[in-house]
Amino acid sequence: MVYDSNGIETIAPITPGDIESFHRALDLVARERKYLSFLEAPPLDQTRRFALDRIAKGDPGFVAVIRGEVVGWCDITRHDRLIHAHRGSLGMGIVASHRGRGLGSRLIHAALAQARKTGFVRVELSVHADNARAIALYDKVGFVREGVQRDAICIDGQYGDTIMMAIVERENAAG
Repeated sequence: MVYDSNGIETIAPITPGDIESFHRALDLVARERKYLSFLEAPPLDQTRRFALDRIAKGDPGFVAVIRGEVVGWCDITRHDRLIHAHRGSLGMGIVASHRGRGLGSRLIHAALAQARKTGFVRVELSVHADNARAIALYDKVGFVREGVQRDAICIDGQYGDTIMMAIVERENAAG
């Protein structure tokens, strides 16, 4: 097996075969209790339904896999309602032991490139205001801050703000 200079086997679209490993990575990041919108991964069957639904709908979803295990992901979920179907919400995470190696940048670029190809006009996200590393990445790839939701999260009795960010590229509109 050949690895690149970061030891990454592949960054590729998520497949059904990646789901259990994705679930484990999601749970590891969630249990850090500081980056995601939940404190542990949803049950495996719920994660499986989410991933298979995203795959079936053609939503962008990429994983970083090293030695057969998912160590990071970035997905963009298209909104279901017709008047919002040009928009998607971005979610991503990197397992702690693999941060600082450029995976986030590679994953988000792959997901955004696919979003552009499939006609997304707006990609949005919310990020915990104290997550400076993620905010710097989002700024770097072109997300714009649209607002702050004060006390939007509460973890272990501590309230925190979230920053709403988006990329809007009307030239991607189908038509």
